[in-house]
Order: sequence, then structure tokens, then C-alpha cells
Amino acid sequence: MKVFKLTLIAATVASLASPLAAQAATEFDNFTPQIGDTTPVNPGSATPYRLPSPNFSQVTIADRATQNTLVPGSNSGSWDMITANETGTDAGRYLFMPFETGTAGVQRIDLSDSNYNTRTTTIVAPGTQGFVSGDASWWAPWGGYLTGEESWGTNSTKGRLFEVTNPTTAAANAGNFVQRSVIPRVSHEGLAFDKSNNLYFVDELNGGSIYKYTSANPFATNGNDFFSAGQTFALKVQAGGQFEGNNAAAITGSSTWEAITDVNGGALAGISALLGDGTIDGRVSADSALVKGTGYNRPEDLEIQNLADGNQFLYFTTTDSDNDGITANGRGRVYSYNVGSSEVKLFADSNTIDAATGLAAGSAFKNPDNLAIDAEGNIYIVEDQDGGVEDVWFALDANRDGVAESVSKWISLTTAGAESTGLYFDKFNPNKAYINVQHPTDGIDRTIELTAAPVPVPGAVWLFGSALMGFLGFSRRNKKA
Repeated sequence: MKVFKLTLIAATVASLASPLAAQAATEFDNFTPQIGDTTPVNPGSATPYRLPSPNFSQVTIADRATQNTLVPGSNSGSWDMITANETGTDAGRYLFMPFETGTAGVQRIDLSDSNYNTRTTTIVAPGTQGFVSGDASWWAPWGGYLTGEESWGTNSTKGRLFEVTNPTTAAANAGNFVQRSVIPRVSHEGLAFDKSNNLYFVDELNGGSIYKYTSANPFATNGNDFFSAGQTFALKVQAGGQFEGNNAAAITGSSTWEAITDVNGGALAGISALLGDGTIDGRVSADSALVKGTGYNRPEDLEIQNLADGNQFLYFTTTDSDNDGITANGRGRVYSYNVGSSEVKLFADSNTIDAATGLAAGSAFKNPDNLAIDAEGNIYIVEDQDGGVEDVWFALDANRDGVAESVSKWISLTTAGAESTGLYFDKFNPNKAYINVQHPTDGIDRTIELTAAPVPVPGAVWLFGSALMGFLGFSRRNKKA
């Protein structure tokens, strides 16, 4: 299938593009949609992805074997979600990611260091403070690095959110690793801040809720003040108390935020489930009959999107949700939450049109896990498929209404036993992105840098096929070569 790049007249672009898109355009949305799954055969590779354009390239910028050779035992592997220092001195210079293992830690990659052997440093040693299953990864507005444990259950001591308060300056194993105990205990993965500095997070569980923490000091200049006091809420869609489960309809509609702590982060009588150490069990509290938090099926990642009118969408995945319990025809959903109107919509699932075929994506679209957003506000969906078949999808939402018109297979993993995690688009270079390949058969986790170069067709206008309205229809913008 030939690629066609979407176009829109300038006035439409101005009304739809995010503030970042107004400053820089990306070439990552200029590609040929892929068809069919890639069978992973390589035990490990420095170039692990099938790419959809000859103008895309990939290179390994860090790997676990090198780290453990240089500093034995410094890297426990399963590198997970990626973020960068998006503000402050040397903004965009460093990547950060946790280890999703039983002895978790945090590492930093210095993108300005051309020396492969010195650019990567473990700043939180594996197992520090009993840290396990590091997954969440987000740059805080005041300049801290946030991560959390994807591990929580009855009588567990985990489910904690942490901040590295000196992420860019910490020497090896010298990250100041602080638990932010005002945040209720859940199984953490996705984190996101809106423009009012509300912090959103999820409980990665079949029946897990979506949460919002509103700080008493929302524009604090440090984490101590931001997390000193604040109230946490659980998302209640419509009447609340639903359980998306393995075989239920999508849960959408109007919503409210129901408090599960008091304004200082303490217990609310009859609602908060208080733990022995004084922290709150977010899971039990959200399920209170006085709260009726909506239970989604394995909510995992979060992403925030800015709209030209100043509003924002929060996106979240529900990895194991399904309409009929038959995994052979696809499963998993992506939802959008309108921060301004509080409406929840179904953004994409296996019924969304695959732009490559013009038909419903079906079984090709399965287990959406991670989310990412490029310089133009486009949403990308990273799968966590059974059997190690891993694809990343591009979602087209041309009119930015929180519902994708189509999805297109973007890149595909070819490494046996592996999982793609942490796709992150560089905020300072619209044609750079980073993605982790964790737990491959050869045991060598890698961070891959993806680059998109302009398509060398002078004066060409590329239209990216969407199959909306039953065929190719939407145009997004005109780009000069």
C-alpha cells in the first residue's frame, strides 16, 4: 500500500494542532501502514524493529550487558517507561527509566555523551528501600523524577510512589530516593500531570481505578511541598461501581471525581482504608460503597494531550478489556477523558478501522499497554501481546475529538521473548524518539533511538490513508519538503 500524508488547510491546522505542534512538525506520521504480524525470531538485536519507512532509522544507545560488564550487578534489567528532563537546566539532555524487577532501580542516559560506555548511569541502585517492579516514569513540573511500583495487593508493603529529587546531578547510586506517602497505595504504571498540575495515576488491576491527586500546593517548586498535603480522588463514570472485566461493554459517559482521602491526604471516615503505616489503600478505598469508583480492566499507561482551545485530553489504556471474551478477535481498549467536560470516550479498540485494510483492526490490535504522543499531538499505542508479538500503532484523530478515526501499524518488534516499553518522543527534537526492548531471550535489554528523516520528494504532498467514512478521507496538513 502506498503512503499518503494527511493534509489540512492552514486554518484547520491552527484550530487542531497542539501548542508544541505549532512550533515543530514531525516526520514520524509519514509512513506506510504495515500489514500482518512479525514473527519474533531473533534472540536479541541492536536493530530490533521492522520499520515502516526507509526514512526511519534505529540504533541502540544503551544495553544491559554493557552496563553490567562495566559495573557488575548495577543493572537488574527489564527497563521500563522512559521520560526525559523536560524542564530546567539542560532540558532534554537525559533519559530516565526504572527497572521492572524484584530488585528495581533507576538509570539515566546522557544523550549528549558520545561515549557509549559512559553515557548510562544507575542513579538508584537495584533494591534500594526494597523498591520492586519499577514501572511508572514521569518528569515532575518542579524538576523531580517520579516512578512507582507496579506491585500491590492485600498485606503488601509495596504500591509506593517515589521521587528522585536530584535526577540530573546524582552520581552513581546517589539518587535521593524519597517515598511520597501522601499518594495512596496502588499498582502504579501510568502517571500524568494536567496544566493545573493535578497528578493522575492508575491501579493496574482487573477492576482497577483511575485516580487524581490535587495538591494543596499545586505549583510548588519542589516535591516536598507538592506532596506535603493534598486530596486524592477516584474516577466515577456515570453511576459508578462498574467492572469492565474480560467480557463487558466499554465504560464511557459523564464522570465525577470522588474523594478517597481528606484535603490533607488523611483518612476519610467510612471511605479510606487506612494501612498500618498510616498510608491509604487506594484500591479498597475506591471500591467503597460511598465512592463507587469505576473498575477498568488493567488500566496501564496515561498520556496527556494539549488542544488548541486550551483544553486537554487524558488518555488511558485498559489492556485486558474485551467485548466478548474471545481474544482471537482482539482485545483491549484506549479511552480518552476530556479534562474540561469530564466526559470519557472510547478512543480506539479492535473495532477501529485499520487504515491499511479499510476494515476493523480485529485480532491485529491486541493488548494496548503503553501510550506516547508526538510533536503534533498524535497518539501512539504500544501493545503487550501474548506470545511476544509486539506492535506499535499510530492512531489518527484528525479532528481531535477524543475518538480515533483509524489506527495503523507503525513499527513491529522482531526480538523473541521481548516486550516494547516506554515509547517516548523527544520534546526538543520532533524527529527523535526512544523505546525500550525489555527481557528478550538473550537477556540484554536495550534502549533504541528512532529517527525520522524528511521524505526526499521535492514539493510532494503525502496523504496518509485513514479509511474513515469507509475509505481514505481525512486530510491533516500541508507540508513542504
